Amino acid sequence: MGVINDEHIDTWTARLMDLAGALDRETARRFVHEVYRGAQSDLDTERAAADFEREE
Repeated sequence: MGVINDEHIDTWTARLMDLAGALDRETARRFVHEVYRGAQSDLDTERAAADFEREE
């Protein structure tokens, strides 16, 4: 899995807080982290499938 970059998490946390208003920072950061981790996992799965297809 790719490395989760704190700078990216902080940037997206700030953007989410600007949009959500009453959301506390820790909740926003946790949400962004989960979305980022899920997206990275999906990309890793796609890459693995593409690598497998190329090897066949």
